[in-house]
Amino acid sequence: MDERKPEERKADVTCDSASSSTSFDFIRTIIERDRADGKNEGRVHTRFPPEPNGYLHIGHAKSICLNFGIAAQYKGLCNLRFDDTNPSKEDVEYVDSIMEDVRWLGFDWADRLFYASDYFEQLYQYAIGLIESGKAFVCDLSAEEIREYRGTLTLPGRESPYRGRTVRENLDLFKRMRDGEFEDGSRTLRAKIDMASGNINMRDPVIYRIQRTSHHRTGDDWCIYPMYDYAHCCSDSIEGITHSICTLEFEDHRPLYDWYLEQLGIFHSQQIEFARLNLTYTVMSKRKLLQLVEEGYVTGWNDPLMPTISGLRRRGFTPESIRNFCDTIGVAKRDSTVSIDLLNHCLREDLNKRAPRVMAVLHPLKVVIDNYPEGRSEEVEAVNNPEDPEMGSRMLSFSKEIYIEKSDFMEDPPGKFFRLSPGREIRLKHAYFIKCESVVKDDLTGEVKELHCTYDPETGSGQAPDGRKVKGTLHWVSAEDGVKATVRLYQHLFTSEDPGAAGDFKETINSDALEELTDCVVEPVLTDSSPGDHFQFLRNGYFCTDTDSRPGAPVFNRTVGLRDSWAKIQNK
Repeated sequence: MDERKPEERKADVTCDSASSSTSFDFIRTIIERDRADGKNEGRVHTRFPPEPNGYLHIGHAKSICLNFGIAAQYKGLCNLRFDDTNPSKEDVEYVDSIMEDVRWLGFDWADRLFYASDYFEQLYQYAIGLIESGKAFVCDLSAEEIREYRGTLTLPGRESPYRGRTVRENLDLFKRMRDGEFEDGSRTLRAKIDMASGNINMRDPVIYRIQRTSHHRTGDDWCIYPMYDYAHCCSDSIEGITHSICTLEFEDHRPLYDWYLEQLGIFHSQQIEFARLNLTYTVMSKRKLLQLVEEGYVTGWNDPLMPTISGLRRRGFTPESIRNFCDTIGVAKRDSTVSIDLLNHCLREDLNKRAPRVMAVLHPLKVVIDNYPEGRSEEVEAVNNPEDPEMGSRMLSFSKEIYIEKSDFMEDPPGKFFRLSPGREIRLKHAYFIKCESVVKDDLTGEVKELHCTYDPETGSGQAPDGRKVKGTLHWVSAEDGVKATVRLYQHLFTSEDPGAAGDFKETINSDALEELTDCVVEPVLTDSSPGDHFQFLRNGYFCTDTDSRPGAPVFNRTVGLRDSWAKIQNK
């Protein structure tokens, strides 16, 4: 159920980087009002500010689409800025992956690539200004003592015994912190605000801490690093960001954001919070995703089971489908959880138009057509995509021996089974009618190993001259030129719709999330497919060529099945 207010649900359309979005929501209402009032001379300047401490996930895609989309809509600018203030958790690998993901989604920051570390000297000078105005002090309490002094949500905090240091003493100590005179964690620079504030973020928060960790950009130039809240708002100000759009967990941080800018007397960006994306059967915490990687539950950040943008890309999601999904869910002020079925629906809608139809047999069962001439093969024409006539057609080889799915045959079928069984006739897609005459079984296990059939040579058009009808149409691959392939079938990574609700989210990991099939047979046209190529395997779903593919040994990931649960819900 959509809990947004009516004004927040207006006319959601595709968020497309190539053209301005016309979506309307409460954030755009604020921007429209600011522009009407002449605020910031009518400028709209946003930014996407990730911390380079992990790979981006589907929740970040929503923020990317929102920030770049708003800038495009109002002919403004959007920066890509890395808030790289914690070198102990950051890595160049993450920086590179984030830039790749933003570009893949279809957005371009042009010459506006920035880092909070670009401003380290300016941030240091701002901090000196806070000390000089009596708004910051150097504190000798340990991190544990600071937490103890901070109080609780119901009890006020206590002032640090070092809060009364003189400006001169604080300036001296802060300089010596920068010069590396003190041990890590032994001193911090804290804002002097209000230890009795009802907002715990305002209780003399830390501005700088001592941390001797080499930075991926500044090396060992610094041994003190600014805290995120301080660096973030000051970086927004330095860049002239008009609308600092962030998720709801930063709402309680806004007073601190405002306090820093007001005390420093610098350009005041406006922070606006929106509801983050929560998705069923998914965790959206980089900390938890890092656990999955480091503890070997997945093969890496780009594992197709991961909700990372790189994982979704490898799985076969398209940037268009993700942008459409982000725009469809819209922007709200209240947290809610979106069904993963909607994400899959957006993907099907996109792939249905672009993915060529091919035939692949995932669990092969050999069929010998006894009355088909020995040594003969012929070509039959197959339409590539009925949704797009311009995609044309291809020729398939048909021969005496073919493969069908094991599940398409039953010896003793129930009443509504319309596929192949002894004495029954079915149609082969793009080819002939065949009839099952006999079954070959394994002597020991009784497993069906091979079918012997006959075909009607008069049914090559897919119809019988005498007008008889068949109820089943099966996909198939010729045994003569079919290519062996590996196919990976994916389910949800978690068995629970809300893995985060569990005491340990890892307890809900789905042990059957991946099924790898190594004896599949596919059309020879798939041999030359490249990683990222999309196909609809008839009757089996949408698939994507994986990065593990090699010439003559293709590997395919099932991106999504054909069944659209979201569309069925919407049509009820």
